[in-house]
Amino acid sequence: MNILAIGAHPDDIEYGCGGTLIKYAKKHSVYLYVATKGGAGGDPAAREREQEKSAEIMGARDVFWGGYQDTEVPLSQDLIHNIERVIEKIEPDLIFIHYRDDTHQDHRNLSDCALSATRYVPNLLFYEVPTTQNFSPTVFVDIESIMEQKMALLKAHASQITKTNIKDLTILEGARSNANFRGIQGRVKFAEAFCSQRFFLQI
Repeated sequence: MNILAIGAHPDDIEYGCGGTLIKYAKKHSVYLYVATKGGAGGDPAAREREQEKSAEIMGARDVFWGGYQDTEVPLSQDLIHNIERVIEKIEPDLIFIHYRDDTHQDHRNLSDCALSATRYVPNLLFYEVPTTQNFSPTVFVDIESIMEQKMALLKAHASQITKTNIKDLTILEGARSNANFRGIQGRVKFAEAFCSQRFFLQI
């Protein structure tokens, strides 16, 4: 299969579905689309390098950059077409995108545009990030065996580890706690969780 993960900023995808993508990359082709280079959260060139390093650890085939400015991802036809061009190129069977209910405008706008752009893709799952709200997942992936590899993806984004806006909490601690919580919901130790827009069981 071809799998596409869509994120607004470097490290969004890793937090939301990095473990799942590590598992998929062992047998399938994984691609990333990142709308911005995260300039509002650090040096864009450095963040681009961090994203490329993380993608390499993950086993992703390629990273597509949207070229938008951090905090200014538009709710626009241009963004829909931008995503559609990537979809036409790689023909994904499964797409992961931000959950729409989110306090960050980039995440909301990207999710809404991606929802239109992916309307003919058979499988579509929403992932969560720290700013996601009202997330009630129905699909779980056990990531206990590759939890440290997921942590390695986040560590690759070295400039962002302490930028959580929560005193004395790193992104690594937050991601591990969240994976533990979702794991408990799914009756395993660590999990990533998703809400399904549509998902075909392969029978």
